[in-house]
Order: sequence, then C-alpha cells, then structure tokens
Amino acid sequence: MKIAVCVKEVPDSGPLRRIDPDTKRIDRSGDRSLNAFDLNAIEEALRLNEAGGGGEVVLVCLGPDRALESLRKGLAMGADRAVLISDDAAAGSDLVATSYVLAEAIKRESPDLVFFGQQAGDSDGAVLWAAVADRLQLPVISQVSELEVANGSVTAKRQTEFGYDRIQAPLPAVLAVSDALNEPRYPSLKGIMGAKKKPQEVVSLADLGVPADRAGQAGSRTTVTALHPPPSRGDTQKIEDDGSAAQKILEYLMERKLV
Repeated sequence: MKIAVCVKEVPDSGPLRRIDPDTKRIDRSGDRSLNAFDLNAIEEALRLNEAGGGGEVVLVCLGPDRALESLRKGLAMGADRAVLISDDAAAGSDLVATSYVLAEAIKRESPDLVFFGQQAGDSDGAVLWAAVADRLQLPVISQVSELEVANGSVTAKRQTEFGYDRIQAPLPAVLAVSDALNEPRYPSLKGIMGAKKKPQEVVSLADLGVPADRAGQAGSRTTVTALHPPPSRGDTQKIEDDGSAAQKILEYLMERKLV
C-alpha cells in the first residue's frame, strides 16, 4: 500500500510565538520541528504497512528548503522518502493556495491513502485536510482514533463531542488522525543515521504544473489587513514571585470571596 503523509514544519511550541509586523505572518525564524500531530499520522502509516507486509510511506511537505531538516525525523522514524515543495512563489500561501498545491503533489503520487495530522501547532485550523480531500474528490474522515484497512476500504472510529462515529469509506481516502490513535515511535540510532541517505526530492511549483498565480499571496483568498494587541481585561494585578506569590494570590482571591 502506498501512503502519502502530509506534514508541516512549525515553530517550536512555546509562549513567545510572534507575528512578524511587516509580513503579518507567523515569525518562523527560530527553532522549528515537525508538527506534533503529524507524527501520529506518520506512525499510523508505518504501522499499516508493517502489518500488511510492505508498501511505501511518502512524506509530502510545502515549505522552504530548510524544512528538509525537520522531514528527516519522519524519515528516521521509517518513512521511505520525502517530497518537499519549495518555491519562493509559494510563500504566504493561505488555506486555498496551500490545499491546491498539496492536492497537485498528491495527484502526482497517486497514493492509496492520504494521512494528515488533525491540526497544525502554529495555526490550529484543522481544516486543510478537508480542503485537500475536496480538491481530490476523495472521501475524508477526521478525528480518527482507531483505524482498520481491509478489502479496499477503510473503517475508522471518529471522535465527536457526543461520543464516537464508526465510518467506512472506499480507498483511496483522506484521513486526519488524532493524537489518541497511537504513540509515535522514537527514531532509532540506525534510523537517524539512515535518514539522510533516503530519497529527498525538492520540487518547484512548475514541476507540479502549478501556475505561480495559484500559490503564495497571488493564489490566496484571505488577507490580513491589521494586527492589534488583545484588549485590556480591566482591573488586573501583576504579582512578582519573590517567594510570597502564593500567599498574595490567596489574599487576592479571599478579598473577592472566591475562596
């Protein structure tokens, strides 16, 4: 079985995530890594092929050249090869443009299954997989917490606010997996050493047949016009921890009869 896993390089998680005031985009100049939810998608793809006795797991990513460093973690986990779509004309792509570019890359691979992590840690949109499935005209199942593939179809247990749905769809299909599906493996030393030797293809928009005006800002349908700090919450009190912070917090809550 051939499985394509769409992955994303995101800024390392932390409280100091910053928006660039000039570009009005997330500042990606610091440390970066593979999106955490995507590791669950890679893990499940590897497990399916291991259980089925073989196949191919291909990582597909839209990002700058440096994203290859993050992709190598997926290769070290066991993915067979990586395809990075890197093109200056793709910078600033929104959901519309990104979904178009990824869909064209997936068509080129013709996989049996397409995996996504449920959401990305930098945007938390949780809609890209649906947009790609729509462009590919394939069935899609989200929030997958259990999965079985047999007889040309996939059966998934889908988490909802009110319980679980059990959904069956024919292959090929698009699946967005939750972090409840599995526990991603740690790359072995052998896997880490071998990752650099695995095929890592860097393609441009032209290689995919994507016109420049279908990606980047030209192909996007959303525009950020302004950025503002969040409004003040009114009467706030900042407490510096000099060893007595816990007592001051308690006194603050007692004054307001909250404890």
